[in-house]
Amino acid sequence: MTAQPLDRLGARPLWEQLLADLRRRLDLDEFSESFPGELALVAEYGVSRHTVREAVRRLRDEGLVIAGRGRTPRRAEPGTIEQQLGEPYSLFTAVEATGQVQRSVVHTLDVRADGVVAARLGLEESTPLFHLERLRLADGIPLAVDRVWLPEQLAAPLLEVDFSRTGLYAEYANRCGIRVTGGSERISAVVPDAAQRRMLGIGPDVAALTIDRLGLAADRPVEWRQTLVRADRFGVTARFSAAEGYRVG
Repeated sequence: MTAQPLDRLGARPLWEQLLADLRRRLDLDEFSESFPGELALVAEYGVSRHTVREAVRRLRDEGLVIAGRGRTPRRAEPGTIEQQLGEPYSLFTAVEATGQVQRSVVHTLDVRADGVVAARLGLEESTPLFHLERLRLADGIPLAVDRVWLPEQLAAPLLEVDFSRTGLYAEYANRCGIRVTGGSERISAVVPDAAQRRMLGIGPDVAALTIDRLGLAADRPVEWRQTLVRADRFGVTARFSAAEGYRVG
């Protein structure tokens, strides 16, 4: 595997072309043993150190490589999060329980109407809904794209929260007095499209799981959530016994 030549007369900046090619090579596992240092990339691509630094910075922000001042970049190695079926859980808590740092990049935080989601929450179609969309990262590596809707009447105080470093359920309980105590989930395996793969930092050979969740406080619907999570980083487990059997659904 080799580097693809960069178009020096093209409209795209060199750092952007370099970034795209490094992503391609990462997807092909070319750097499975080691990621090249700054000077090696300068020599291989024939570009300036500034160009290399900008491309590597973007890779670091996407969680694809780990790099720091005075340190040679290395490919990020993700840990796996295992979640037990049949019990309420917070992805924030599940990640932190493994010793990894959970951080989020907030894409959307607003109030909107969505007739389909409102109906799932047992509300009128025009009911205002708090909406939060985040890219979830574990130790800086993309893990999941998370979209959640809550009744705005209950969740309005959450519009003031910085969700880059906190869990939704803890804030929902502390600021709004709403505790998600149960609900239902549907988990399906999917093949992510190109845009989803870019967000999750995965290649075409990695599958994902979609999780649709209706969260309840007692018997009251208080949350609708759709999560797209990397299947190579997240798994679910279940217990069974001869006495109680095994049941999903």
